[in-house]
Amino acid sequence: MADATLQYHDVGEASALGEDEAMQAIVGSKEICVINLGGQFYAIDDICTHAYASLADGYVEGDQIECPLHGACFDIRTGKVRGAPATEDLKAYPVKVEGNRILIGLPAE
Repeated sequence: MADATLQYHDVGEASALGEDEAMQAIVGSKEICVINLGGQFYAIDDICTHAYASLADGYVEGDQIECPLHGACFDIRTGKVRGAPATEDLKAYPVKVEGNRILIGLPAE
């Protein structure tokens, strides 16, 4: 997706999110999980595709995040399902860090 079609939204301070930690960010009506994976920031849909649970409350293990409800696993970088019971991938969003601010790119409305 070209940058021209994206609108970037400030969702918080990069220094507030420790390595291998996740947080929930709300942009409009969209719930997004922001993850600091070894100093690189990623953003995926926050709600597990198997059952309604926030992945930001889940567990970061290597390059995947595990849902706290039933243990479904997703690739942090791509949102792809890595483990049952989920079968549907999550959307992944581009992330930029400017200064100490985390910015998530969403399609412009």
